[in-house]
Amino acid sequence: MPALTPTRDDKFSFGLWTVGYNGADPFGGPTRAPLDVVHAVEKLAELGAYGLTFHDDDLFAFGSTDAERQKQIDRLKQAMADTGIIVPMVTTNLFSAPVFKDGGFTSNDRDVRRFAMRKAMRQLELGVELGAKTFVMWGGREGAEYDSAKDIQSALERYREALNVFAQYVTDKGYDIRFAIEPKPNEPRGDILLPTLGHAIAFIETLERPELFGVNPEVGHEQMAGLNFTSGIAQALYQGKLYHIDLNGQRGIKYDQDLVFGHGDLYNAFSLVDLLENGSPQGGPTYDGPRHFDYKPSRTEDENGVWDSAAANMSNYLMLKERAAAFRADPEVQEALEASRVTELAVTTLSDGETYDDLLADKSAFEDFDHDAYFNGKGFGFVRLQQLATEHLLGAR
Repeated sequence: MPALTPTRDDKFSFGLWTVGYNGADPFGGPTRAPLDVVHAVEKLAELGAYGLTFHDDDLFAFGSTDAERQKQIDRLKQAMADTGIIVPMVTTNLFSAPVFKDGGFTSNDRDVRRFAMRKAMRQLELGVELGAKTFVMWGGREGAEYDSAKDIQSALERYREALNVFAQYVTDKGYDIRFAIEPKPNEPRGDILLPTLGHAIAFIETLERPELFGVNPEVGHEQMAGLNFTSGIAQALYQGKLYHIDLNGQRGIKYDQDLVFGHGDLYNAFSLVDLLENGSPQGGPTYDGPRHFDYKPSRTEDENGVWDSAAANMSNYLMLKERAAAFRADPEVQEALEASRVTELAVTTLSDGETYDDLLADKSAFEDFDHDAYFNGKGFGFVRLQQLATEHLLGAR
């Protein structure tokens, strides 16, 4: 199957930290030279992306003077004007500088917490200026290695305090921007607060303006905890909280690999794209936001490999989208879904108007129900359904 060509309508976006990753890791220094932001914007536009996202410290070095900061902002604005690239999302770096070694919003040091809030609000202002609609928050250092080192309930209260301030701020200013929490279970901290999508959604309900907050789940972050990313995204859609998404590849429960999307669990990538594009088997919410790639070009690659990998993310998504459409349209798949009773799950368990009294009076529901028929019978046919998915995924149909 030939690679497909992305267009701006596909809403593919990349973090400046992704294509700009220089190859450094805990065991070795950089293998690539720094990537200039204007060059990055031009190349992404050439490849068919529509958006660039960035942490503040991706665009200008931590501790930059106002003049140095503004120079880089102006260069980005000009590159955007020249190429049509937009900034759909921004975020802030509260994890790299030594001051954030115990976190930003939840540092044990009150002065650090205040500094972190000011830094985030400054980037929030820049995001609004550039037209961003989402402000992502990844609390990479909001955690601990030792149980006795962090009062978790107080930490959550301080996290809540910061987010409530941000919500009040954008409300008072009338800004058209929402917030998305990005969960991750561990790395770089031993344990990170709000480690999974479910934790984040539950926490959001404690906020003063929960409608302004959603989640920004990442493939690798959920899968490195052993979770099913497609299932998590389905819940986020179900609860109306999928405000942004990070796509990449992950191979099992290990460190955060940030592989090219589709270069990890391909089955899960297939089901994910099917869900995002087509909704549940009988419809339901889909996702219309940026398809954002939060990956790292392999340390082994030169700059040509950086752009090859950026193109691969988009191509893989489009190929999976095409395969998912074919899967949905296949009459045999539709028949298999019916046979597996997947569609029956959308039928309410109680009939319209039925009460628990009616249920308790219905002998067919319990007293006369033949549960023995499920021993060596009444199979659901899920293996056949998965094989059909495999054949579509591999282009055999």
